[in-house]
Amino acid sequence: MNPFPLTRGQTEALTRNHPTPFHLYDEAAIRANARRLIKAFSVLPDFREYFAVKATPNPFILKILAAEGCGADCSSLAELRLCEAVGLRGDRVMFTSNETPDAEFRAARELGAIINLDDVTHIDALVAATGSLPETLCFRYNPGPLKAGNAIIGHPEEAKYGLTRDQLFDGYAKARDLGAKKFGLHTMVVSNELDEQYHVETARMLFELVVEIHRRLGLRISFINTGGGIGIPYRPEQKAVDYDVVARGARKLYDEIVVPAGLDPLAYNMECGRAITGPHGWLVTRALRRKETYRSYIGVDASMANLMRPGMYGAYHHVTVLGKENAPATKTYDVVGSLCENCDKFAIQRALPEIALGDLLVIHDTGAHGHAMGYNYNGKTRSAELLLRPDGSVLQIRRAETLDDLFATLDLGAVANFK
Repeated sequence: MNPFPLTRGQTEALTRNHPTPFHLYDEAAIRANARRLIKAFSVLPDFREYFAVKATPNPFILKILAAEGCGADCSSLAELRLCEAVGLRGDRVMFTSNETPDAEFRAARELGAIINLDDVTHIDALVAATGSLPETLCFRYNPGPLKAGNAIIGHPEEAKYGLTRDQLFDGYAKARDLGAKKFGLHTMVVSNELDEQYHVETARMLFELVVEIHRRLGLRISFINTGGGIGIPYRPEQKAVDYDVVARGARKLYDEIVVPAGLDPLAYNMECGRAITGPHGWLVTRALRRKETYRSYIGVDASMANLMRPGMYGAYHHVTVLGKENAPATKTYDVVGSLCENCDKFAIQRALPEIALGDLLVIHDTGAHGHAMGYNYNGKTRSAELLLRPDGSVLQIRRAETLDDLFATLDLGAVANFK
């Protein structure tokens, strides 16, 4: 668990211009983490990390990571537009969507992105939408019961994503016949997985499949993408994934499987999002209310509108009370928001120091799938995003929403004349 980088006094001063709740990201830590991942996996040929835009879809974050050599993994039109805004184009962008509208296929082609198809029928859909297949095409593989999933993404055979093994071979043959020249192979069968050997075995699965595709179709795969399933240690007792262990394990298998088959070089790609920014973001919120019924509750000014993971997945996020980091955890609380939903809870029966009204609470590891998953139920407006710069200054990289933003798609003036 990464400690919050500001003191209580610094944070209180920050709240004078940026009222709670807000998300804060640590730029220096994000840069260092990206460099560490890229260095570790550079033992594999032509390695590229495509940051999963969905994790933290903010152009400032994308620009930071682009400067560190990352590409971008997109799954929607909005994410493609964010890439375009920061100058990411061509093969530095991968577009992996599902049930894809024609307009999004066209936008991906216009940006020159590598398109990663989610179904064999999408070959014809892509041709119909854009007039042809691109020269480079990738397919997403779903191994079904051949490989176990995990709690977040579910069992592969139950997932809506990807092609079966038989469909994969049919898809490559058809795409080749329709003019595609360069091919990729993608999979993502887990999310937030801390088992290093699982990720190594995912590489094995793809390496072996690359060899079989070449043997059966005479078709050479140019790159693989092992997805973005590397997890982070949300709980204090959990151990972070060692990038070097995964990279060295994958390199060993590459030398054992790919090289003897004469298929070297095979570029190795990933699309981590959570692993890059997740540990280096925090949600800062203030204690507003205390309630004593069958449990002790602390009500804060954040809600599921700011962080959905605990309510949606039952996910654990560590909570600290600023200024009381070393105080004994003598009280047990449910830390809750104000939505009219009983699952709007950041912590359940959590041992914490005694919390006074007005205390600042920090919810850890919200740098990915935090603000990004926010929504407006109950008319809640989403919070600001702030960036802690390497020089210690703080930059607002997204302002907080207002009620005017929330009502912008409504014509309130017309209501008076509505009968």
